[in-house]
Amino acid sequence: MSDNLYNINMERAVLSAVIFDPEIFEGVMVKLKPKDFYLPFHQHLFNAMEELFREDKPIDEEFLKNKLRRQKVFDEVAMLEVLATDPISNTDAYIDEIKSRSIKRELISLASTIKQNTIEDDLPTSDVMNRIEKRLYEITQDNIVKDFRDSKDITISVIEQIEYLKKLDNRGIVGVDTGFYSINKKVNGFGKGDLIIIAARPAMGKTSFVLNIAQKALQRGEGVAFFSLEMSAEQLMFRLLSSETSIPLQDLRVGNLTDSEWNRLVDATDVMADRKLFVDDSGFATIQHIRTKLRRLKSKHSDISMAIVDYLQLMSGDGKVEGRQVVISEISRGLKQLARELNIPILALSQLNRSLESRENKRPMLSDLRESGSIEQDADVVMFVYRGEVYRRAKEKEKLEKEKNMAMNQSGMVPPPPVNNPPAESESRAESEEEEVEIIIGKQRNGPTGTINMVFQKRFTRFIDRGSGSYTISSARDGVEKRESEIEYNIVI
Repeated sequence: MSDNLYNINMERAVLSAVIFDPEIFEGVMVKLKPKDFYLPFHQHLFNAMEELFREDKPIDEEFLKNKLRRQKVFDEVAMLEVLATDPISNTDAYIDEIKSRSIKRELISLASTIKQNTIEDDLPTSDVMNRIEKRLYEITQDNIVKDFRDSKDITISVIEQIEYLKKLDNRGIVGVDTGFYSINKKVNGFGKGDLIIIAARPAMGKTSFVLNIAQKALQRGEGVAFFSLEMSAEQLMFRLLSSETSIPLQDLRVGNLTDSEWNRLVDATDVMADRKLFVDDSGFATIQHIRTKLRRLKSKHSDISMAIVDYLQLMSGDGKVEGRQVVISEISRGLKQLARELNIPILALSQLNRSLESRENKRPMLSDLRESGSIEQDADVVMFVYRGEVYRRAKEKEKLEKEKNMAMNQSGMVPPPPVNNPPAESESRAESEEEEVEIIIGKQRNGPTGTINMVFQKRFTRFIDRGSGSYTISSARDGVEKRESEIEYNIVI
């Protein structure tokens, strides 16, 4: 049993090899930690070696003895046993064995903890599962050893990637297809392992925008994970079906459908039911919660191509840190690490500071991100959704209200209190038209920034590339059909 969990002679051999040839310690230190040794004295000895290395002092018998004595952990007999062991030349094989046994001991310790939490402490099953996931993740991360890669290895890897892309007719998409030609042309797709921040003020359509991106991925047969902290899964599906069927969202919500629209809806729901959309709408999420659920989902469905979090500021910390900026920093860094671990892009929505509303030019900038420092730093791409029409309508409504009140004051009448009346016919019609929308690339780690002009069809919560449209839109009510022709894309750099 002991041979499977520890090997004292191997530990002595590695420690002896370092004392006889201190030059090898830097390579050993990359792969082993004091806790990987079984005997407490071996742990103390290796720790002393690390301290001497950091202090740029000799890692020899005398310096080690002095340091261990000062720390009151010196053991004469154990030290003699190490020094009496013949040093070995193939330290890598010994290091791998020591590491393997260390991991086994950690797993046995975890099993014991699981038993205590489950039986003796009688913790809820969900809590136990989360603790297991967290500890397994810590063990895994702790034992990942990445050494330097030389230029030859890196060059070969890059050439293979370029050769692979050269053979593909994928319009220059390197990462995951965004579903929009104009965005792909700007960012070359979302990079696998990238954190994509999509930010906007309320009512700009950022949730609709990411749903459109998800919809395109689903149409390609890919899987999408969606963590919704604001909307229910049903609310998200309403929007997806509106975009899919070209039935106005408001009509879907009240069931106001023609026979033709009902048939389209039935067909669309049949198709949507077979797509690989996975929604967590529990309304609560920490980085550990998302990490645990997304790992499980990815292990069951390897074709998950992206994950979406809506939205970042609604996430909670793990309770160990205080201060909202520190919490957001922990969350954004955790999402970036998770994206790299699972090798998929993670799209995280973010709110913007209210202060931008007081500016004349309300186009968002990086400094408008809430708790912007960590988000901006961790993000590979930051995209802003901006619809100037929203502000124009608000300004026009405010102006009309003022003129109305002034006219009533001049006539001696008391202005009535504001009432949330349904929009006038002209207002409703205006909002149903297509609107210009700007997708502003505020940051791109591996590419240019700039603005992409697109179109937002608010009735259908749908974004399309600028041109004649990217869908066939049929309406039994007006007898009008619009079909896409070859589009000219307008990209402003």
